[in-house]
Amino acid sequence: MKGSELLGHISLPGDAASVPQARRYVRDLLEAAGHPRTDDALLLVTELVSNAVRHSDSGRQPGGTITVIIMNRDGTILIDVVDEGSPGAAPELRSDVRTDCGGGRGLWLVRELSTSWGWRDDPAGRVVWFQIAENDREPVHA
Repeated sequence: MKGSELLGHISLPGDAASVPQARRYVRDLLEAAGHPRTDDALLLVTELVSNAVRHSDSGRQPGGTITVIIMNRDGTILIDVVDEGSPGAAPELRSDVRTDCGGGRGLWLVRELSTSWGWRDDPAGRVVWFQIAENDREPVHA
């Protein structure tokens, strides 16, 4: 493996107006990189930034921020969404997802469309990440 290339990062306020901003930013970077699964990545960024706004301290407290970091590792896109966390709560993949419900499918979509995904708490905050390989389901290990 050649290593990772930082395509870009953006820090945004923890409010709903940041969702389309994050989406546009990631779209511009991935289109410039010519990644074939840009649409999947955009859907997942939309879900994760929306979740950060809705469920973390980034969206609940004045001055909260969300950071999106986009990297390319040998054709696999790695995206981190970093928020200020939510004490006492962790990202949870719901087991009762129904296609006709109006919400609660964000992490299910991340699992279904990404090559791999996960989350961790670190000094920067809570990081929810996903990878999307050029060729479907070819994981790249960090």
